[in-house]
Amino acid sequence: MLGILVAVVIGLVIAFVYILVSKKDGYNKSFIIGLALLPAIVAAVILLVGSNVARAFSMAGAFALVRFRSAPGSAKDISVVFFAMATGLACGLGFVTFAVCFAVIILLVFVVLSVTGFGTRDAHRKQLRITIPENLNYMAVFDDIFDKYLSENVLRKVKTTNMGTMFELTYECRMKDESEQKQFIDELRVRNGNLNITMGTMPDSDGGYLN
Repeated sequence: MLGILVAVVIGLVIAFVYILVSKKDGYNKSFIIGLALLPAIVAAVILLVGSNVARAFSMAGAFALVRFRSAPGSAKDISVVFFAMATGLACGLGFVTFAVCFAVIILLVFVVLSVTGFGTRDAHRKQLRITIPENLNYMAVFDDIFDKYLSENVLRKVKTTNMGTMFELTYECRMKDESEQKQFIDELRVRNGNLNITMGTMPDSDGGYLN
């Protein structure tokens, strides 16, 4: 009972810290509830299984019947889930003091990394997508405009679109002066025949280049 009660408290603390840290990015209520319950559930499962091998296999078969249909979360969400499971495992095995110390250390590291913005992508870097006709040489068509307005640019992806009659170019770039963004886009529109141009912040992961 002590192990399960400590697991409940740890789960609630993990969920509360996650809410505080994720206020800016947003969070899912169902995920928070699951996070709060997970350590106690894992602790109860460990207590039920004990050292009985047959019971462990039976429990594994029962959990194999459950199908999770939720979309996969971010790496941070997956790490927090494993963290909650680890604390529940420690509580279930009777290592209550270890579970509390482990939870405190990891939560402190989690808060510090979030508050300091560790790993945050440079806000000045932009993702630029330009659609051009197939008869334009995309390797050099915008070089003069880029030299004028951008301090750096890298062509990340080239994709055919509109039944192969156009190219969609995806660049990672940085503006010399953010206030000149409209003039920059206007000159690009003249060069690409007023086709689609999209400029925005970089996606959270490099997988955005493959969209």
